[in-house]
Amino acid sequence: MLTISQLASYTGVTVRAVRHYHQIGLLPEPERDASGYRRYSATAVVSLIRIRTLANAGVPLSQIGELLEADASDFAEAVQRIDSHLCDEIERLEASRKQIAQLAAGDSLTLPPEVTSYLDRLRQIGVSERVVEGERDGWILVVARWPERIHEIMRAKHAQLANPQLVRLYLLGSEILDGDADDDPRLEELADILADLVEQAYTSSSSESNRGEVAPDDVPFDLLDALAVEADPRAQRLLDLMRKRGWATWTRTRPERLAKPPT
Repeated sequence: MLTISQLASYTGVTVRAVRHYHQIGLLPEPERDASGYRRYSATAVVSLIRIRTLANAGVPLSQIGELLEADASDFAEAVQRIDSHLCDEIERLEASRKQIAQLAAGDSLTLPPEVTSYLDRLRQIGVSERVVEGERDGWILVVARWPERIHEIMRAKHAQLANPQLVRLYLLGSEILDGDADDDPRLEELADILADLVEQAYTSSSSESNRGEVAPDDVPFDLLDALAVEADPRAQRLLDLMRKRGWATWTRTRPERLAKPPT
């Protein structure tokens, strides 16, 4: 009957695929004839077509042998299981496609719309891209820790942008970070503004501007401080200046007054 090349051509698969099916036991390997060639029967052609059809339908090769030997009832049940698995896989791949599509969207790759809207507002008021990128990375940490609270948190943050001091903080920080000076004297002014904002948060924790703030949790806030210092060494200088003003951190969400400021 047919040689392996003729079999492969007739059934629309490659010779390599036929040999692989032999190796894993899906397709019996015939004996060689007197001329040294393996000859495939019509039954082998039918079997290979069935294997190819199942494989093209997405059935794992490890399950095809079982299906080929199953009766009608078992075959239908097995196909249903495979179909359910494929549906799950399609959902996973669709989710992956959405994430891949977001790669070109920048901020929205890891952040919800509420946060990306806040970042866009910072850009609109003139905050530098370097500062916005730092904010973005910080919000990634916050969203990962409090995903269920982010809508409430961001509503408060948007409201706080009505505070001229906060806007001045962002704009002055942009000027300093976009500059080259390692110890910009304006860091003192920046620390004064930030200390005042932290004081406001400390004394008015129940006011409208602070609703939506998160509960104390050292790890994410420590990460936020570390992230800033890792991004720019001048952040450590600012943190030292805040400590001199009596605050353990610059994070207004977690204002922590030092018992005795360092001298």
